[in-house]
Amino acid sequence: MRPGLGGRLELLGRVPAFRLLFTATLASGLGTWLAYVALMVDVWDRTHSSVWISALIAADFLPLVAVGLLLAPLVDRFSRRRLMIAADLVRFAVFMLVPFAGGAAAIVALAAVAGFATGFFRPALYAGVPNLVEEDDLPQANSLLQAIENLSWMLTPPLAGVLVSAWGPNPAYWLNAASFLASGLLLAGIPGRLLQAGRAVSRGHWRDLLDGIGLVVRSRALLTVFVAWNVFFVATAGVNVAEIALAKVALDAGDFGYGLLVGATGVGLVLGSYFAGALVERFDIARLYGASIAVIAVGVGCAAVSPSVWLAAGFVVVLGLGNGAAVVYNALFVQRGAPDELRGRVFTVIMSSNYAVLGLAMAAAGPLTDAVGPRWVWGASAAVALAAAVLGYALAPRERVSAPDIERGPLPQGAAPPTEPAV
Repeated sequence: MRPGLGGRLELLGRVPAFRLLFTATLASGLGTWLAYVALMVDVWDRTHSSVWISALIAADFLPLVAVGLLLAPLVDRFSRRRLMIAADLVRFAVFMLVPFAGGAAAIVALAAVAGFATGFFRPALYAGVPNLVEEDDLPQANSLLQAIENLSWMLTPPLAGVLVSAWGPNPAYWLNAASFLASGLLLAGIPGRLLQAGRAVSRGHWRDLLDGIGLVVRSRALLTVFVAWNVFFVATAGVNVAEIALAKVALDAGDFGYGLLVGATGVGLVLGSYFAGALVERFDIARLYGASIAVIAVGVGCAAVSPSVWLAAGFVVVLGLGNGAAVVYNALFVQRGAPDELRGRVFTVIMSSNYAVLGLAMAAAGPLTDAVGPRWVWGASAAVALAAAVLGYALAPRERVSAPDIERGPLPQGAAPPTEPAV
């Protein structure tokens, strides 16, 4: 790993396949956030109903829960490159069709199809990264991917607001469709063997699924992420649901205040994710993981008691710093703790459990915010995040994380050997 700004970006010039993956992530990220704003505005203008907005948000992440619970083994059984390209083509088709949707129900249904495709794309992407780069470059690779996703999240929504206000939602949908097409074309330039050592042969669908779940339970590194991040997602739900009330009611800062808090989160996420990889060179990852979640807890707690929106925004930047770093460490634990032939389903299982917890916690956070107020909800979320930090530090392995012995043994019978392209 190479210190400094130039060292981190040098990875893009040195590893052409990773550069293609990075560029594909940038393209799809820009389009996704354009479309997110357009979808929210479009559904609201058609219905003026928060229920429909909730349905749209649920359509984004509930399909990933279903993929994790029922279809996770497919991420390892099929070519990861083909799976990601297929997901991009599905999402391209969806956003070419959304402008012709006849109503909110059709838009939500199409969004659910796109969410289902994303449920395969993201686990396949992060499962394939360790095959693209050298082991010592893995922290920086994760940092760069997370940073570019967070930068897209920070910069694109304001531009999307201008675009939608001027020309309506349809141009944003078509630009998003084009971004997925560009992502698919870029991914097609990566040899399949560079994303996957060999495709796992099924022992039966349900047994394959249980193999992934069983590894999560047995591996200290994977169990750390599963437990700590699921607890943390309870805090995430409270923060996300109560954020607009904190800005507009508790801090009396109006729409500007809400936008300021959202933007502050993005700034912290970009910085935290970008510099997280370099810290792994200097500090024990168990301490880094626990500390990063503790930083989130401090940021949330201090923002909860802040007297002004400007001070709260500063603490929200702190929140984002910890969050951006913790996500990178999550990916490292899973990538280093799972063998290649199980890595895709492990990512999918953990992600699906996270979003299942998020959905349940968000359902509870709304009434709780109305009952006790946003400051108390953020304060409680800080306490939950601190508990997640303690669990993350206590559970995280102190020694160098490595995949189980299965990774060093023979591939399952019928799997493609490492020298054969897995396309």
